[in-house]
Amino acid sequence: MKKDRTEEDLPLGFGMLLARNAEAMNRFRALPDEEKQTIIDTAAKMNSQKDMRAYVDQIIRGTFS
Repeated sequence: MKKDRTEEDLPLGFGMLLARNAEAMNRFRALPDEEKQTIIDTAAKMNSQKDMRAYVDQIIRGTFS
């Protein structure tokens, strides 16, 4: 059975990018837990820093998927 990730389990690069961008962090924290989980799972699959940055930009714009 897959263990759910929590904010403490953020992928390292994703967590660092959120920490550097207050707007992204605030938007992420305001999301329902289910959406946070989806974002964390997707971020964990990112293969490059460029992709991760683009994903954080999507969180700021509210256009993540």
